[in-house]
Amino acid sequence: MIVSRPVRLMTPAALTPGGRPAWMLTRAALGQVATEPAVLAGLRRSRVLEILHPGQKPLAVAGALPVVTFSSVSDLAQAVSGGQLPAGTRALLYDPEAWSFTPRAEQLSPAAAAGRAQDIAHAHGLSLIAAPAMNLTSVRPDPAGGPRWRRFLRLGLAGAIAKVTDVLELQAQSLERSTSTYAQFVHEAAAQARAANPRVAILAGLSANPPGAPVTSQQLAAAIHATRGIVDGYWLNIPGRGPRCPTCNSPRPDVGRAALRSAL
Repeated sequence: MIVSRPVRLMTPAALTPGGRPAWMLTRAALGQVATEPAVLAGLRRSRVLEILHPGQKPLAVAGALPVVTFSSVSDLAQAVSGGQLPAGTRALLYDPEAWSFTPRAEQLSPAAAAGRAQDIAHAHGLSLIAAPAMNLTSVRPDPAGGPRWRRFLRLGLAGAIAKVTDVLELQAQSLERSTSTYAQFVHEAAAQARAANPRVAILAGLSANPPGAPVTSQQLAAAIHATRGIVDGYWLNIPGRGPRCPTCNSPRPDVGRAALRSAL
């Protein structure tokens, strides 16, 4: 039997001390960007969320709050019940995508799955961050077609998932080469989410080395500048090429550091 515990929800106010946006980074990315003193000093003035896999120990850099990531509800439930979360874990990150790590049923019904994940998180005194990928649109028929980001909006995924999460992360990083497109998607998705749940906190995704043509720190900085008043923070990705990102370019922590330097 699960005994409910008080939850310290990650509200917009909790994520933006002093009006500064929050920053969510993986353990590896945080270690890479924190090597620069100016960036580290800026992160210390902000709310930092450190993404970990089950069993990883946090770096404890810049006062970062541990967040443990999962791509399926069953893995999330098993880790929580099995005591695989590091001490001080503040939230669980549910990252459903159209890939082998998320069960097909969850790809087809990500809002229902996020609701189950939130129930588990709240029962253990944790917040839930949901980060539905835009490629979830590929598993649903949509005769209207068009760009993936427009289909994501048309399917109402931001609003449906916002109802069952404390923090919604919009995986907008594939759009960052076009500031106007990035800003339009983030603005419309955030509006849809807040109409469904006015209390939801919202993060937007950025990547220093997404698949495709290289990006610059100036492009990331422009995306931040165009959306800073819309979201409560950002997930800055510096992915390595591997099973979860087979087409990613080589990691570019220098791009991430430069973008942070201009934003902090």
